[in-house]
Amino acid sequence: MSLPSVILYSNNNQECDRAKMLLSSVGGEFLEYTLDKDFNQTDFDSEFGSHAEYPQVAIGYKHIGGLKETLHYLNNEGLL
Repeated sequence: MSLPSVILYSNNNQECDRAKMLLSSVGGEFLEYTLDKDFNQTDFDSEFGSHAEYPQVAIGYKHIGGLKETLHYLNNEGLL
């Protein structure tokens, strides 16, 4: 089973690397947006809130959340 379009908002920290490995492990291709390349911190804060952590993941049109929420989502969808 493949995932619908996936977007990963990253600042290249260790959690972002883990999210990339997780998404790759389920065969999902994803589009990665990187801090200071594709967006700035102000854009990130206005989109996800000032307390949001990296990474943030959206699958299809649904914002999933961080790594922990993405792991739970994939598990609940039977992809893990």
